[in-house]
Amino acid sequence: MDENGARAALARLIADRGENFGALSRLLGRNAAYIQQYIRRGTPRKLDEQDRRVLARYFGVDEAVLGAPAPDRTPEAHPIGPIKRRSSKAIASIPRLRLEVSAGVGMVPGDERAKGAIGFDERWLHSLGLLPENLSIIDVNGESMAPTLNHGDNIMVDRSDAAGRLRDGIYVLRLDDALMVKRIALSPGRGSRELTISSDNPHYPRWAGVDPALVDIVGRVVWVCRTLA
Repeated sequence: MDENGARAALARLIADRGENFGALSRLLGRNAAYIQQYIRRGTPRKLDEQDRRVLARYFGVDEAVLGAPAPDRTPEAHPIGPIKRRSSKAIASIPRLRLEVSAGVGMVPGDERAKGAIGFDERWLHSLGLLPENLSIIDVNGESMAPTLNHGDNIMVDRSDAAGRLRDGIYVLRLDDALMVKRIALSPGRGSRELTISSDNPHYPRWAGVDPALVDIVGRVVWVCRTLA
């Protein structure tokens, strides 16, 4: 299928499923106008291979529908076919890990097996640009990120949104073998990017000019839940 056909196929999938250009762009880790520009302006000329793979998996179609080469198939072998609307009742089960992240001085990583799960509406997750298989929920220990994150809060971590897509935000990270949740800011330094790692609680330390190679970014914190007293 040529790129014009791929654009038309993607536009039809989006329209028939009632999807949103901006949400799909965020699903790919792109700017909000990415999908709209691809379909309506032809920019980029073709989808990146990884972007095409994510979209095909999300819509439940063969990648060839979105322009992937299919040398072993005839054109008739991969039509879009009837569109089945995703059920609004589809629930994704996100695991809660037997693990805590320190909002303090850092904790040695422990048991990462699941201790349960929390169900989320899949369409809501996709609207935030999140894929369920990349998500996990862990507990916060300590007060260094207060008032943003408090002791005992549950946080959802997107493991796909790690070092390769690093930007300013709150992340779970490993530093000197300690597992912690901190705010990260990118800053240019000495011709290369350096990190500032800080706590939202001003009574806790802040590290500036950190070499990214010294930090293992586990994932970005994308959601938080807490119990109200």
